[in-house]
Amino acid sequence: MTRQMHTHNVDVTYHIRPPHGLLNDPNGLIYFNGLYHVFFQWNQKGTTHKNKSWGHAVSEDLTSWRYLPPALEPTAWFDKDGCYSGSAVEADGRMYLFYTGNVRGENGERESYQCLAVSEDGETFEKKGPLFEQPAGYTAHIRDPKVWKEDDTWWMLLGAQTETLEGTAILYRSDNLLDWTYAGELMERTEPFGYMWECPDLLRLDERDVFVFSPQGLEPEGDFYQNIFQTGYLSGTFTKKGTFQSDAYGFKELDRGFEFYAPQSFVDNQGRTLLFGWMGAMEPEVEQAVPTIQDGWVHHLSLPREISWENERLIQRPAEELKQLRKEAVPLTEVLDQSGKASLPSLQSELVLEWQEADNFELTLRGEVTLFFNKEKQRVTVERTNWLTKESETRSVALNEALTDMRIFLEASSLELFINGGREVFSLRYFTETENSELTWKSTRPVQATAYPLDTATSLRF
Repeated sequence: MTRQMHTHNVDVTYHIRPPHGLLNDPNGLIYFNGLYHVFFQWNQKGTTHKNKSWGHAVSEDLTSWRYLPPALEPTAWFDKDGCYSGSAVEADGRMYLFYTGNVRGENGERESYQCLAVSEDGETFEKKGPLFEQPAGYTAHIRDPKVWKEDDTWWMLLGAQTETLEGTAILYRSDNLLDWTYAGELMERTEPFGYMWECPDLLRLDERDVFVFSPQGLEPEGDFYQNIFQTGYLSGTFTKKGTFQSDAYGFKELDRGFEFYAPQSFVDNQGRTLLFGWMGAMEPEVEQAVPTIQDGWVHHLSLPREISWENERLIQRPAEELKQLRKEAVPLTEVLDQSGKASLPSLQSELVLEWQEADNFELTLRGEVTLFFNKEKQRVTVERTNWLTKESETRSVALNEALTDMRIFLEASSLELFINGGREVFSLRYFTETENSELTWKSTRPVQATAYPLDTATSLRF
C-alpha cells in the first residue's frame, strides 16, 4: 500500500529533544542533588552526526524538563572530534562523567580515549582527560563507558571491536574511579554476533542480571533484526570475578519498533531502574529526509521507562510520573462501538485500550499509523508510511499470551506503544498532516477505550 503524505512544521512537546541541531544517545543518566539529570549526544551546529557535545536537561519529576548549558564540548586534544557517549556516577558528593573522546587523524584514522570529567554542582564540569591507554587486541572502536559500583569495586563496561572485526564488550575495574585495570571480556563464551557492540549496560535487577547492548551488523531473521542497527539483551548472572554468564533464553530485542537504539539505565532515589533510549536510529538517507530538519532539529529520546524482571522477561512500563500529564479522561468505548471513528482530544494524548481477551482488530491513528492484531497467530503488527519512499513498512511480534491491554503515547510525530503491561514495546516516528486527529477502529469484539489529553505546556523549557 502506498499513501500520499503531507508534512508540516511538526513539533515534539513531552519527549526530551534539542532546541536545535541533532540529538542521539542518552548519556550520564543519574539522580543527583534532588534532580534527574539526562545528558545526550548533541550536535549544536547542524543536523549531521558531527561535533558531538553532551546536552543537559534536568527535572524534578521526569515530566517537566529544564535545559542547562552543554556539560561537555569537544574542546580538548583528546575529544576534539566529539565527546561521545558515556555514563555518570556519584561519589564523595560529586558527579563523575565518563565518556569517550573521539579523535580523527589527518587521514581520517580513529583514536578513542576513555575520559573523565568531574562536577561539584552537577552543572559545571572539569575535564580530567584520558584514564588509560588503548588495550591490545582491539580496534579503535572502543567506546560508551558504563560505570557502576559493586561492593567496594568500581566497574567500567565498554563496547568494543576485536581485531578480527567482531563485536564484544570489555571490562575495567578500579578502587577509586581514577586508576583503572583491564579485567578482560565480559562474556565467558560468545558466538560471533555483529561487528560492533555499542552502548553496553548491565542492569542489576532483584531477580536477574541483564546485559543490554546494541549490536551492529545483524542480518534480518523473520520478524527480528529489521532495523539498520538493533538493541536487545541477554539475561543471566554477573559473577564476582567480572564475567557475565548468560542463561538459555538468548538475545531478545528490547523494542519492536523502527527507531529505538542506544538505551541507558540508572537507579534513582526510589530504587527504581529507569531507562531512556534514542528514537532516531535510521538509514542516513531516511534521516536526512526527516521533516523536522527543515525546522533545524532532528530526533528525540524515548519516554522514561521503569524496568523490572517478571516471569522470565524484561518488562518496560512508562514511568509512573507520566500519569501527572493526564488531563480529564475522554471515554471512547461507546463512540468506537457505534461508529468505529473518533477524534483524538489532542495530538499529545495517551490512549488506554483494555480487553478480557482481544480479538482481531485494526486501529488507525491519524490516517498514518495502523496497529493490527491477528488473534490466531497472537501477532501484533505496526504499519506506517516511510517519509522518504512513501511506501508502507511494518514491524511485528508474536505474543506468548492473550492480548489484554495497550497504552499508546502519541505526539504529533511520535508514538510509543506498551503491550500487556510492558511485555512488548514499539517505538516509532511518523509524519502526517497536523490537522488530522482521527482514530478509526475495526473489530468484532468490544474494547474499553479511554483517551487522556496530556498537559504538555510546561514539559520543555529551553
